[in-house]
This record gives sequence, C-alpha cells and structure tokens, in this order.
Amino acid sequence: MVVRKQASVKSIKRRSRKAQKAITGRAKEFLYRGHTLEELQGMELDELLPLLPARARRSYSREMNHEQKKLFEDLLSDKQDIKTHVRDIIILPQFVGKTIELYNGHSYLKFDIKGEMIGHYLGEFAPTRKEVKHSGPGVGATRSSKFLPLK
Repeated sequence: MVVRKQASVKSIKRRSRKAQKAITGRAKEFLYRGHTLEELQGMELDELLPLLPARARRSYSREMNHEQKKLFEDLLSDKQDIKTHVRDIIILPQFVGKTIELYNGHSYLKFDIKGEMIGHYLGEFAPTRKEVKHSGPGVGATRSSKFLPLK
C-alpha cells in the first residue's frame, strides 16, 4: 500500500502558475521600445533616431565615412551574404534578416541579424579576443609539480 502525501495549497497554486506561464510564454512578440519590428521597418530614419540610444543617435546624425556608407547601402539593398571589416555601424531594423560575415582580426564570423540586435554595433557580435583557457601547471612551476609524472 502506497501512501501519498496531499499537496499543499501553495504547491497547487505554483503548479497552476507554471502551467499558465508555459502556455502564454510561447508566443512572445518582439518589441523595441514599444514598437513591433514591422512598425520599426516602416519608419524613416528621422522617426527612428529618437528611439535609439544617445550614442547611436549621435553616430547617425554625423556624417558616415566611405566604408560605412557602402556597407549601409549594401545592407539596405537585396544583397544577402555581405562580407565586411566595418565593425562600427549601428544595426537598424532595416538590416534584420540579413546574413553578414564580419571580420574579427583573424577570420570572418558569419551570423544573421536579429531584432534583438537593434541599436547595437556590429562589432559586438564578432569578438576579437579568444577566451583564455589555462591548463595544469607546467613542470617546475611550483615545488610540488616536481613530483608530477611525466607523460
């Protein structure tokens, strides 16, 4: 005979909240400062600038250099795979869905531009430095490492 413990009221409420969250949490729509992606893509640059952070507003209000202008035009056109070294251009809603290969100083990293990237620089998504991974101490590094067996 198996005796089951009765669930407390608190645990029953918790289970119902989790079940409700699982149902409503699936269809989450992307919003950027209260606007949908379609609304953002329909906006002109003058309407979009007040929604961007201050650094992005300043960058777009100033003149772009030649490489930035060329990449900007390529991203607005129908080109799909774009290779570039330009890391200092800010992502706009019109760029969403494009595939870009960005140079990180060693190789080109390929990624798709998503809605969550709006307002960030391209260079943020292609890190230039490797993560440092240290191995064990070398022979002679410490007094105790003298007695490590050699491979």
